[in-house]
Amino acid sequence: DSLFTSVGGTLVNAGVGAQVFKFGPQISNLYELDVITGKGDLVTCSEKKNSKLFYASLGGLGQFGIIARARIALGPASTKVKWLHLLYSDFSAFSKDQEYLISLNRKSDNAFDSVLGFLMMNQWPNLLVFFPTKEIPRINSLIAQHGIIYVLELGKYYDNTTQDQIDQEVEHLTSGLKFVPTFKYVQDVSYQNFQNRLAYEGNGSAEPQSWLNLFVPGSRISDINEGVFKNILFKQNLTANGVIVVYPMNHTKWNDKMSVAIPDEEIFYLASVVQSAPANMLKAFDDQKNQILEFCEISNIKIKQYLPRNKTHEEWIQHFGSKWHNFEDRKNEFDPKRILAPGQRIFN
Repeated sequence: DSLFTSVGGTLVNAGVGAQVFKFGPQISNLYELDVITGKGDLVTCSEKKNSKLFYASLGGLGQFGIIARARIALGPASTKVKWLHLLYSDFSAFSKDQEYLISLNRKSDNAFDSVLGFLMMNQWPNLLVFFPTKEIPRINSLIAQHGIIYVLELGKYYDNTTQDQIDQEVEHLTSGLKFVPTFKYVQDVSYQNFQNRLAYEGNGSAEPQSWLNLFVPGSRISDINEGVFKNILFKQNLTANGVIVVYPMNHTKWNDKMSVAIPDEEIFYLASVVQSAPANMLKAFDDQKNQILEFCEISNIKIKQYLPRNKTHEEWIQHFGSKWHNFEDRKNEFDPKRILAPGQRIFN
């Protein structure tokens, strides 16, 4: 969903967004790579050719080689998007509806193309840009009443040939959802503007940013809501322009041969906290993120960091878990002198 990153930089992490439930991460949509290994070899690799380096590089944090070329699967772009925002006061209803909607993709083509969620609190008013001006007092009243409002953001792609049916399809898809009645907002936007929507959420801000991205087992996402969203982020009430994003993904859309570490559950979530703020506030935000990680550790929530920032060799071993030995063996094969990305401190 972030269009401000490079292709290679995304591929060495994974590439996630509101369409992962449908297509898998960006690293699941590749035909071929050219990789310059730590030994100086230029290697063309794919699922069938030099596959060990291919899978190692995908989500490999740049530890095995530099991606010089990527042959990526593409598809036709629609012209328009039916863009929905549904407001929830109850997290359980919100997460259950998200999981229901991503399950439709396995059963029928008549499903949403984009499923994402974010939180709204008093201190992050920048997200109100997504709603009609006349509705803002009513939405602010709902936020004041509940403290946190959960917003389900949906996208249904269409073009001029299907426009007549799109309203009926969207009404059918949302008919059983448990959002707060009368807090459903629908607009038609261009496909390009929809794909660039995160620019409005502070992602393109010139201010310094503090990030924390967690893959959370689906069975523990309610604990993240109580322990992180409510008891840390909401209670501390740090002022910032940013966004808290949360949405589910299917494990089946990920290939376990790849280096990237994800939770070992069929459904897992991305919980992402992105804050833009003056430089003198960054330490406070970093301290807050350390509290979040500490809460997850104490509560035995087996998260995996996305864009991980572990500080010790032992933390990296824990991060990769059952994949660690393969990760280490691949490092020895493709970068034996440890010249690539040493600043991550993955290897002693």
